[in-house]
Amino acid sequence: MKKRPTIQAVADKAGVSRGTVDRVLNNRANVSAKVYEKVINALEETGYLSHKEIHLQNLRKKAAEPDTRLGMLLPNWTGHFKTEILRGIEAARRELEDLNVEIFVEECQTDVPQEALILLERMLEKGAQGIALCAPDVPAVTDRILELNRRKFPVITFNSDLPKCQKLCFVGQDYRQSGRIAAELICKCIPRDGHVLAVIGNHEFEGHRTRLNGFQERFAELNFSESQLDVIESYNDYQITYRKVLDYLREHPKLHAVYMANRSVSGCTEAIKEADRKGSVRVICHDFSQSTKLLLKDGSIDFTITHDLFRQGYLPLILLRGYLMKNQLPDPRESQPQISIICSQNI
Repeated sequence: MKKRPTIQAVADKAGVSRGTVDRVLNNRANVSAKVYEKVINALEETGYLSHKEIHLQNLRKKAAEPDTRLGMLLPNWTGHFKTEILRGIEAARRELEDLNVEIFVEECQTDVPQEALILLERMLEKGAQGIALCAPDVPAVTDRILELNRRKFPVITFNSDLPKCQKLCFVGQDYRQSGRIAAELICKCIPRDGHVLAVIGNHEFEGHRTRLNGFQERFAELNFSESQLDVIESYNDYQITYRKVLDYLREHPKLHAVYMANRSVSGCTEAIKEADRKGSVRVICHDFSQSTKLLLKDGSIDFTITHDLFRQGYLPLILLRGYLMKNQLPDPRESQPQISIICSQNI
């Protein structure tokens, strides 16, 4: 470590005594203008700082540095999800900015788990003291979070959980219950021998799996058989959803309903329209974007089951800061919002 310049170093540089340097520093008399100028030049050249100046610099540095650094890891999901999550993050940022909290956000560009791990490490390198993440539930990601658990590093999951990991809490919908509600609605809309297609995003995300499991569970309880339900993945992609649903409709002309457990709802409704099945194929989905509202109004969607994405962006950061600064544990009731069912008549 580089040594801080001393008064003796300044005196040697100016060619004067330590006492002369001391008189200049303390604005005492008996120093000629020429000597005064030599000492001032020496002070500047050596970079000498008095104890008072060092103390003031440390105070300024402390004031400039954040007391808390929080990281937020997002999946590569776009549309309504991203808009609402980012809106929630910005609301938390505004609320916490006067409390000296720094928030940095990393967004995956792919569904490849390795990318999530790279971005997670990047946040840790930036000095994150707590992290909120929505990431695929795969061994590599789970193992890394478990390592953080062993270090008592605070983690919050949102939107899609990592059930094998310890965390302060999960902020998001009760996906099993929302899937059960979807099955209840669909089974009231189709005949006893009706056939249903469930379209999910990605099996690697625990939220998608849990939602589907809840749907299948209630579907069976209502005495519908496994043969009446098919499941496909569309990775939340409009084109994949459109193509797969359209292909399925052409192969299964007697399909009665589609359960859209992912976000590419417009891809599904466009496929139904292309197949000339609008009105005869019931559609139930999740979330409440502007496009969903329009599709509800024109009859392309029958019901949507909503949850608060804004809160999923906002609440994890507020809870992490509360834990780090006050050792305040989250209230489980606060982290799971109420589930609502919306149709064209109660938008």
